[in-house]
Amino acid sequence: MMEYNTKQKKLPLPEYGRSVQKMVDHALTIEDRAERQQCAETIVSIMGSMFPNLRNELPDYKRKLWDHLAIMSDFKLDIDYPVEVIKKEKFTEPPTKISYQTGEIRNRHYGRIVETMIEHACTMEEGEERDQFIELILVQMKKNYITWNKDGVEDKRIFEDLRYYSKGVINIEENTIKISHQQKKHENNQKAFQKRKKVFKKKY
Repeated sequence: MMEYNTKQKKLPLPEYGRSVQKMVDHALTIEDRAERQQCAETIVSIMGSMFPNLRNELPDYKRKLWDHLAIMSDFKLDIDYPVEVIKKEKFTEPPTKISYQTGEIRNRHYGRIVETMIEHACTMEEGEERDQFIELILVQMKKNYITWNKDGVEDKRIFEDLRYYSKGVINIEENTIKISHQQKKHENNQKAFQKRKKVFKKKY
């Protein structure tokens, strides 16, 4: 009678399949230590051949394989591991709880990242770098606003919102910058802007 996988023991690492798991289970029954060691090395070799593309992608590829062997044996395989494998306590401990950001976003069409970057701009020393950063923020604010409101927005509104967000610290006269032109002028700087956004996402 056929035995369905749903009725069999749950696999710790399903990606290796039930055949490899049976090999690990067999290794646990081998009494001779030398034979058990050889069996374990053969299993790791087979596991490695299943995902050859990862050899160049993971610097600790070999250690990962031995970690997986330990996990599949429920950390009961008594052999001489060639590397320090993960401990059972470390493997079973719950993941670190991610702290979510709290606090209301004043204008959702700009987003929290733009708010945070404006706060950062307020702390920067006056100079060319700060001016360029503020110009990029203005461009991003306008782009975000238009995403929410397809009818467009006047530059005056963007300047007012920047002044509001910065609590008056950043106060730029409307006629000194044309945001629509700045977007084209700073097209090559968008990569740098996106890089800054990624840093802020990680940090905040």
